[in-house]
Amino acid sequence: MVYKFRVILDAEEDIFRDIAILQDDTLEDLHNAIVNAFGFDGLEVASFYTCDDTWNQEDEIPMFDAGDIPGENKIMSDYQLADILDTDNTKIIYVYDFINMWTFLVELAAVEETIETGVIYPSLLFSHGEMPAEAMEKHFQADFEEEESYNEFEDDLDEDDLDAFGSDDSFEDYGFEENWN
Repeated sequence: MVYKFRVILDAEEDIFRDIAILQDDTLEDLHNAIVNAFGFDGLEVASFYTCDDTWNQEDEIPMFDAGDIPGENKIMSDYQLADILDTDNTKIIYVYDFINMWTFLVELAAVEETIETGVIYPSLLFSHGEMPAEAMEKHFQADFEEEESYNEFEDDLDEDDLDAFGSDDSFEDYGFEENWN
């Protein structure tokens, strides 16, 4: 079977590529197809992230096993596309170059039974928009609930609170030496 993906750059302008790839290919093959389709040099580290239907990031699938025990963590080349994506699970996030954070929303748009003869997969089917010179700046922000709970505990120490610790500068009562390091 052939998986057809729409790979959308997370940017203000519409920039996307449509890629056809075989379902038995790996996430590493999809990574290489995305790198080629968007004109990257392929020298940077990248990861895929599973996500839910509303693009909330879940588990990372990296290019390389960076764990303490070699072979402990599964990497892109360990997963066939059909292991991760199907008609029920159609979305995955791709991040290329963790310095610039090129972020892509990858969605399985179609699954076709017929493999076209003469076509070399993966194949770039359609290209729309030009890549910007720099990745879009990301603004990371805490969830509203977390932000609200943080504001409930404002720092309101005053002199009376400090006097509760005593006025001498001795740390002996607390088990610390003044020059402990």
